[in-house]
Order: sequence, then C-alpha cells, then structure tokens
Amino acid sequence: MRSRVDDAKIPEPRFWSNWSSWKEADAQKSLGRDPLFLFPKDKLVEEGSNVTICYMSRNQQDNISCYLEGQQIHGEQLDSNVSAFKLNKVSFIRKTGTNIFCKVDQKDVIKGIVLFVSKVLEEPKDFSCETQDFKTLTCTWDPGTDTSLPKRSSQSYTLFESFSGKKILCEHKNSCNWQVDSDSQEMYNFTLVAENALGNRSVSVLFSLTHRVHPKTPYNLFLKNVSGTKATVTWKVHPIGNYSTLLCQLDLLGEGNVIQQHNVSIKENGEYLLSELEPDTEYMARVRCADANHFWKWSGSISQKFITAEAAPSEALDVWRNVKSVSGRPTVTLFWKPLSKLHANGKILSYNVTVENLDRLSGLEVHSVPATANGTELTLDQDSYQIHVTALNSAGPSPASVIVVSGDPGNEEVEEERVNGTEDGFSVSWKPQSGKAIGYVVEWCDHPQDLPCDLQWKNLSSNTTSTVISSGAFRPGVRYNFRIYEISTERMAYLLEKKAGYLKELAPSDNPQVVVSNLTSHSFTLSWKDYSTDSQPGFIQGYYVYLRSKAEKECHPGFKKATLPDKSACCQHRIDNPEQKTFVMENLQPESVYEFLVTPYTSAGSGPLDAFTKVTTPDEYSHILIRIILPMIVCVLLIMITCYLKSQWMKEKCYPDIPDPYKSNVLSLIKSKENPHLTIMNVSDCVPDAIEVIHKPEGSKIQFLGASKSLTETEFTKPAYLYLLPAEKNYSGPGPCICFENLTYNEAAADSGSCGHFPVTPEALPGQPGPLTSPENLLKALEKNYMNSLGETAAGEASLNYVSQLASQMSGDKDSLPANPPEPVLCSEYKMQMAIPLGLASPPPAENSGLSSTTPLDQSEHYR
Repeated sequence: MRSRVDDAKIPEPRFWSNWSSWKEADAQKSLGRDPLFLFPKDKLVEEGSNVTICYMSRNQQDNISCYLEGQQIHGEQLDSNVSAFKLNKVSFIRKTGTNIFCKVDQKDVIKGIVLFVSKVLEEPKDFSCETQDFKTLTCTWDPGTDTSLPKRSSQSYTLFESFSGKKILCEHKNSCNWQVDSDSQEMYNFTLVAENALGNRSVSVLFSLTHRVHPKTPYNLFLKNVSGTKATVTWKVHPIGNYSTLLCQLDLLGEGNVIQQHNVSIKENGEYLLSELEPDTEYMARVRCADANHFWKWSGSISQKFITAEAAPSEALDVWRNVKSVSGRPTVTLFWKPLSKLHANGKILSYNVTVENLDRLSGLEVHSVPATANGTELTLDQDSYQIHVTALNSAGPSPASVIVVSGDPGNEEVEEERVNGTEDGFSVSWKPQSGKAIGYVVEWCDHPQDLPCDLQWKNLSSNTTSTVISSGAFRPGVRYNFRIYEISTERMAYLLEKKAGYLKELAPSDNPQVVVSNLTSHSFTLSWKDYSTDSQPGFIQGYYVYLRSKAEKECHPGFKKATLPDKSACCQHRIDNPEQKTFVMENLQPESVYEFLVTPYTSAGSGPLDAFTKVTTPDEYSHILIRIILPMIVCVLLIMITCYLKSQWMKEKCYPDIPDPYKSNVLSLIKSKENPHLTIMNVSDCVPDAIEVIHKPEGSKIQFLGASKSLTETEFTKPAYLYLLPAEKNYSGPGPCICFENLTYNEAAADSGSCGHFPVTPEALPGQPGPLTSPENLLKALEKNYMNSLGETAAGEASLNYVSQLASQMSGDKDSLPANPPEPVLCSEYKMQMAIPLGLASPPPAENSGLSSTTPLDQSEHYR
C-alpha cells in the first residue's frame, strides 16, 4: 500500500508515499465454513463507474448463477473456486442501492450484496457573493444534483477565503454567510469546495465589496393626491452605511403592462408625481432600487394599486337610427354603441335623448334612458326633428351626438346590387351623389334571420367611397343586405345604394312546393309562386325541371337527357330566369303517368333531387264529360237543397196528411145540430151492400180496385151521385140513409146542406130500389148543392167524392121486416166510407128515367 495527501489547502504538486512491505493472506481460511461468498459488500461507487464483482465457492462441482436486479449476468472464471463479473458504467437505480445475488442451483444457498451507486458530485454553479449592509456577505450557489444516500454521509460545502486564510463549513447546501470585519479588506477571493465520500469539486470567485451591493426591498409605498389624471407616489428604503445613494426605478402598470417607467435617485425617502393618467382607471405603482454608484442587482419590488377619479366622457356616442312607419306615423329607433373604457372616463349612469322640432317652435323633449340600454324608440310626426344623445357619469355628460330625422323617408326605391364576399369580408363601394356629404354610413345585420336583427353600422369619412365590412358573425350560405347612406350637412341620412351578397354561396337546401293546375289530357301547369328566393343560401339563378315517364322514351322539345344519382334516366329542362315560377308541360299523352321535380340552382349547385311527384293525365274526352256532369250534379244538389228547405210547403201542396176524423170540427157540428151520439165508423162494422149506378155512359170503362167489374169512364160537367142499397132481396127493415160527400174533407160544406138523409121505404126494396122521394127531386137538390161545392173545380179535373152508408137507430134483424114501417128517422152514425173519384161516378139520371143497374159489393170490394 502507499498513500497521498488529498487536501485543497495543500497546493500542488502532491506526491505519493513509499510502498509498504508485502503480506500474504489465505482467503479460504479467513472466510469460514460458508459454501459461497460474494464480494464486495456494501460497495459505494459513483454513477458511470466500472465495478468488478466476484464470488468464491468451496465446492468446485457447484453450479452457480448470479443476477443483477433479477437479470442473470455471466462472468469470467478466475480459478476453480473463483469467478468475476465486470459491470461497466453502472447507473443509478435507487437510493437504497442495486441488488446483486448468486445462488447454488442444486442447493438452497443464496448469497447477495448491495451496490450503492450515487449521483455524480457536480461543481457548484452560479457562485456569487453580495452584501446589503456592508456587514455581512452572503454567498449563494446552485448545488446541482443531490448525491446523498441513506446511511451515508451527505455532501458538504466549505467556504475558504484565501486573503484572510479563513475557512467555514456552510450550514446550507446552497448558501453561506460571511461576516465582514470593521476593518475589512476591499477585495475578497472565495473558494467553495463541495465534497462527499467519493470526491470533491471546487469553484472560486474574486470581487470588490463595493461592487457587490444588493439593497433591501423598499417599504411604505403610498399614493396621495390621486385625481383623474395625476397621482403622487412615496416610498422609503433601508440605509446602506456610508454608501447611501440609491437609484430607484418606478414603474406604472395598467392591465398588467408597463405604460410608464421613471428612475429616481434617493437616499432614504422617495417621491414622484405621475401624470397623463386616464380617469377611472386602475393602475399599479411598483418600485425597486439598486446601488447608484456600482450597479449590481435590483432590490426586491414593492407595489401598490390605485384607481384614478372619474371625469366626464371624452368622446361623443356613435349613434345611428332606423326609421319606419307605424300607423302612418314615423317611428324612430335610435341605436348607439357603448363608449369604451378609455372614453367613458367612469361608470355611465344613464343616457339623455333630447328631441327638438325643427319645423315648429315647441319645447324640448328630454328622455332619460337607463345605462344598460343601447337604444330607444321615439314616435314622431311628419316634421323634421333634431335629436341629441349624450352619456352621463358622475362627473358630467359626454359631447352630444346629433342626428336629424324627417317624416319624408327620401328615395327608398333604390335598385339592389350584388356584392361578392371573401374570407376577409365584403368589399363595398359606392358612388357619391352630391358634393355636400359630410360622411357615409354602411348598415347591415350580423344575424339577418333573427327578429329583430342585431343592427350594425360603420361610419366613414366624406372622402371615402369604399370599405371592407368584416365580422366574426358572418357565415357561408347566409344572405347579408347592406345599405349605404349619405350624411348631408344638415346631418340627415339619405339612402344611397343597396347591396346584397353571400360570404360564400351554397347549393339550395330545399326545393319549392309545386302546385299542379290546368290538368288536361295533353298538358298541365306547374307553379311555385310561394317560393322565396331571398331566404336561400345563394342567389337563385334559375330552376331545373325534371320529367320522366315509362311510356315515353324520348324527351320533349326543350328538354334534354339527364342521369339521376340513382343511375335512372330522365329529361331535364333549364329555366334561366329566377323570376319565372310557372312552367307548362306540353305534348303529353292521355291516360299516362308522368313524374316531375323542380329544383333551384345557384352558382354552387342545384337543390336536392328529392322524390318525384306523380301526375296522371286524364282521358281525352273526360273533360267534356266533366263539363256536362258537373253542372247536372250542381243542379240536382240545388233542387235537393231547395226541397229540403221547402219540405213543409211541398208536403202541403203535393201529399198533405190525411186528416184525422176525430179532430175534425165537422163531427162536432153534426153532433151539436143533429145528433149528439154520432161516432166514426169502424171497418169491422161494415155491412156489405150494393151500389147502383144511376147513369152508365157508353164508352170507356174503369176497373175498381180489387174487383173485376168495370165502370164506364167519361168526363162530367156535373157531379155524380151513388146510392147505397141493401144487398138482400127480402130486406124489409128501415132503409139506409144515403149521404153524398164527406164533410170532413170540406169544412165549407158543413152548412151547405149538400149531405141529405133520405130514409128508404120497404115497399121500394123488392121492386125498384131507391129512395122514397122521387129521383128527380133528389137529384135536383143534390145537383144544386154539389155544383156549388165544386164550382171552382175545372172541367175534367179528377177529384174524390166520398159516400157513406149510414145505419138506422132501429135495432133488430135486418132479414125480417116489420109489419108497419116506421117513420123516417135521421141517421145516427157512420158505418162505412168509400172514396170514388168523380170521374168514375155516373152522371145524374135524366128525367123520367129509372135506375139502370144494381151492382152488389162483396166484403173485399168495399173501398175506404
């Protein structure tokens, strides 16, 4: 072995000592009886070093495997019992060390060691020394990577000053304080030594004490006499012995940025007047100091925030208007943009709107508008008005914005022009109309679909005839309308031009709703007049009309072949006029199915190819049938409606209700005058009798209902009379009464005496059936009464004559005749009614003529 001094205080060269004498050692004897040994134990090396690991085995036959952090390593066998492993540039894995172990495969024997790898000890960086009071020198540095390990001594730092020969062990790893003596030297040469168990590093610095002055942070920073545009800043500094002159830097910050910077030389107290400040603005004053003679470092900074006082707004409002007529009166909507913080000079409390009539002398109207509003609405008349708008804060009003409006809207009929949009916006230009314009205004809406839209405007000077309108709200496929106004010297706005454009045109998103009309066998008309072109995502340049039919393979004139996206073929016609919203399909085939589609197109493309609409042409003659049938149906409906509305009248005229005898006032009249016991005859009380035809004209006959016997039919100028007689030959009872005409159906006949009651004697029955009175007298009386009741009846007019068989009040069997005939009595009740048309009755018999025939009636031959 040999040795050498390794101390920084001992200068180079440093020499090695002489070698010691050799000594021999028996390794196996000194190790003991363990079967396996591993070396070195708890070795400490620096990261990046090369390390040799070896193991020794007592049995040469043992198979030994070694592992580094679980990975098998292979070494070199030095002799039969010893093997070595070389680890090159070992790396730092963890502070607790790197694990290495070996094991005997046939035996449960494991031996291991821990290799401690530390970080490389770095040379201290940024080593410097400075003083704040000429009493203490503070040296600082960057220690770099920490090389300390558990249960190992950590790195240490020693500060050595070569002029004085003093050395101190530093308490901290990154700083060290050196006390300056009262008779301290001017120059200092410090050496900083970093040291650990594996080595050391050192760094040196040489400086003058007066050149390393670092003042302390100023204190007591205040602001006073703060107004809207000025403020005074004061602060204090710590003294630095006899070297008390300091240079202080005063910064004025607004919204985080330095807007003013001032340098002030002081000894103890500092003061500075800040000017050119903005009213009602928050600022921050910041101060730091350094040695005025030998600048080394700025001290720490001290800061203080403050807000300047408010002042009246410094700029007039940007005002615009929108004039529209409501119920014949102009309604003016005023808009204004809020003042920026720079010009508001304080919190806006309200807005004042003053209205002055220029045509008539009247008082000023002053309207106060809340500060949250950006406009107001005024209802005026047809006069001209001058409107002043001001903004108010706590310090006063702003300059007035003046605008003049008139009931005369001016030239509103201006032709609209198109303008193209770009990525930068819309380039709008115009031509001045007069040389007296004091400016121009361009207005538009950022979101024209909204109601009301957010009106925007841009003021331009009188020498400007073009501008670029840009907005982050502009979107492709939206139509933007621009209106350019000229502001006259009277501050009145006149519409100059209208322009419309798209930032980028898109293809139409929907197709028009098409109505089919005038459908014939050879044509039909398409119309889409309700389709709005202004709301489309581009300028509509025209329309495509598609037509297809399975029956026709060739396209009509004006159409051309086209292929749809589904590869199907159709015919296409192009309409170049966007204002044309009707189209007539001609040269079609009758009774054929056609499909059509109408799509608009813009410069970006056409509308979607939606589902086609089917139309079937009618038969060639169907329209003629429709023209005939339709009026007939209308007439029938009108007749039905008329009949329904006049149903009661039709019923009374055409088929009146059959009167109820029980409700007739005739019965009550008869009962009251003749017999109170009269009743209505029932069907069950009918007694079959015979009918005698008084006169039977030659000629026509008519068949009775339900019978095989016919009567002669002829026209009468006089009424017919029927006699009802018993059917039995041997009947000798009281004779039936004969009544001509039922008074129930003619109340006017109740008092006319047209119904007579004539009892029949039994002597007449066997031979010539007839009434007791002479037929001539009977017929004359009946004819007279009957003709009176039918005087207004037209000759040949069919009517009904009702006759009744009346029963006698006498009881008994009608088959047996009494010996003495009774006196004639009045009939008491109806037993049967028969209705026979007058046209079917026989005429009255002529004088000296007898009864012609008698016809018996069976039960089935009676009529009611």
